[in-house]
Amino acid sequence: MFLSRLFLILLPLPLLACNSTSAPPPQARFDAAEAAFLDKPGKTTIQGQAFLPDKTGAHVHYAMGEVVRLIPVTSYAQARLDYYFHGAKFAPASSIPKNDPDPDYVAHTRTTKAGPTGQFKFENVPPGRYYLSTQVIWKPEQSFVTEGGLIYEEATVTGAETKPVEVVISGK
Repeated sequence: MFLSRLFLILLPLPLLACNSTSAPPPQARFDAAEAAFLDKPGKTTIQGQAFLPDKTGAHVHYAMGEVVRLIPVTSYAQARLDYYFHGAKFAPASSIPKNDPDPDYVAHTRTTKAGPTGQFKFENVPPGRYYLSTQVIWKPEQSFVTEGGLIYEEATVTGAETKPVEVVISGK
């Protein structure tokens, strides 16, 4: 009897956690003029690797096959990152809010797929500031809950680079 009452009391707790209030979606509007530098010719390569360690730090999970996004830094992009990441460079999979981006924002990004060890490359990148973002999500054996989440990093291209700009996206 005691266990059944305890079960009824504790049953709603996971549901309450799932429905916790989060910040409202960003209200900023995308301004294509802020991202127009991405359409200019460039000669720089941004390359790197995306990965996340598990909770123990003993295993690394790569962004193998995941989409990596090259996002021009704009006020809209900053508002979206603030919404998802809350000042960090990692957002846990369990707390990622659903929010559809402005279609013009999506049109003003570049994407590529990460290779087997999370490696990625963007060529002919024009000068500017960028966010590079992807996800690394996995389900541990004998677990019902996924781990990992969204990660991003920042990069700046000056146009004077003679070597590729190296970026590690690891959520740190």
